[in-house]
Amino acid sequence: MGTRGRLLIGLVSAGLSVTLLLVAAGAIQRAIEDRGALAAQTRQPRERAFVVEVGTLDSVTAVPVITAYGHVASGRTLEVRSAAAGPLVALSENFRDGGVIAAGEALFSTDPVRLQTGVTLAEADQREAVADLAQAQAAQALATLDAEAAQTQLTLRAEALARQENLRDRGVATAADLEAAQLAHAAAQQTLISRQQAVAAAEARVVQAEIGQSRRAVALSEARRALNDATATAPFAGVMTDTNAALGRLVSANERLGVLIDPTALEVAFRVTNAQYARLLRGDGRLIDAEVSVSVQTGRSSVAVRAVLDRAGAEVGEGQVGRLIHARLIDPDSSVVRPGDFVTVRVNERPLSDVAVIPATALSADERILLIGEGNRLEEQPVTPLRRQDDTVIVSGAPFGRRYVLARALQLGAGIRVEPVDPAPASDAPPPPATAQADPEMIALDDARRAALVAFIESNESMRAETRDRVLQELSQPLVPLATVERFEARMAEQ
Repeated sequence: MGTRGRLLIGLVSAGLSVTLLLVAAGAIQRAIEDRGALAAQTRQPRERAFVVEVGTLDSVTAVPVITAYGHVASGRTLEVRSAAAGPLVALSENFRDGGVIAAGEALFSTDPVRLQTGVTLAEADQREAVADLAQAQAAQALATLDAEAAQTQLTLRAEALARQENLRDRGVATAADLEAAQLAHAAAQQTLISRQQAVAAAEARVVQAEIGQSRRAVALSEARRALNDATATAPFAGVMTDTNAALGRLVSANERLGVLIDPTALEVAFRVTNAQYARLLRGDGRLIDAEVSVSVQTGRSSVAVRAVLDRAGAEVGEGQVGRLIHARLIDPDSSVVRPGDFVTVRVNERPLSDVAVIPATALSADERILLIGEGNRLEEQPVTPLRRQDDTVIVSGAPFGRRYVLARALQLGAGIRVEPVDPAPASDAPPPPATAQADPEMIALDDARRAALVAFIESNESMRAETRDRVLQELSQPLVPLATVERFEARMAEQ
């Protein structure tokens, strides 16, 4: 092959090389352009919309409820004491713990023999005093007659003296006759004075006899009262507790033998904070006529009893805070609620108008809610919380008629686009599986928590025996009523 041939081959090879280089450069350029377009698409993602449940802010009139815990006590009790010392000779069959007593029923009697003897002696003393008074009155009458006779004799002696003086003036009477008349007049005066002293003494004896008779009458009345007090009767119907009596037992005077409680006159004492107490006052400082509901736990259920605010405590106990309020129960059922029960008290406050009631999950820590704005974008709105009621909040300053987010989330904030949906009705919610169903009022306790509750209840001396046994039985079960746990843990916190 000649020089020309080799030259042609070299030119062809060079052309092919340039062509390949141009093709490779074009491929690299297209790859760079495709990568830039992909990066641009990655830098501009599509905006995401979160699905949220919404509600409408409605203007309502809400009634806040104060929830507290307290103890039931009897507003009418009587300490039954023995008025006289001696052995018990009679005892009512109902005079025992839990015994039902009727009004006017005889509770017990002490031996009346000694008291009956006292009445007999007092009656004899009374008759003796009456006789002494009659004797003194008769002596007074005789002394008065003696004084009247002495007065008559003095009058006669005075007239005789006047005649002798007249005869002397005429020179007929002698000096001896005049002197005898004067002596007789003086003797009559002396006799009158003596008789008047006797009358005064007789009058004093009458007064003393009257005083003695009055004293004997008082002693007789006291003896009869002591005899009547030997038998104690119930002034009102009630239930006995703390009894300490037995037939034949020797009791001392004023010894306490039991306590009579009126089960129809019950009240509950509960403590509230100072702020809550201020909301229960009128302008004149008296408590408002608020509706009160007292819930008594009976096993797994509770019974509500109506009550009315009665009065506030006179002082704040040592180591206590807030105010103690007493509420009077209306027509309580003695088979359900009794003194010593630990109960839940709910007091209705004054109604709040032009407010909204929202779930607690809709309110942020800085007291803001999220509203649905234009284009379904969120807007923050500050509100004023007035009351927190369980899982709801009563707020003011809310824009009524606007829709708001029922439950806030970390990813939600002002400007975020959302997809609002109405909450599903409770009836539309699918039922949980049978294995997951449980009584919402029952909880399981760990060993430490259960032991603390049992120790507190066993050391509580004010609790009735039947109530203590019932509560201990509940605590021995795997699941315990939540209300029972809350009540006694609140009592443990107070102590």
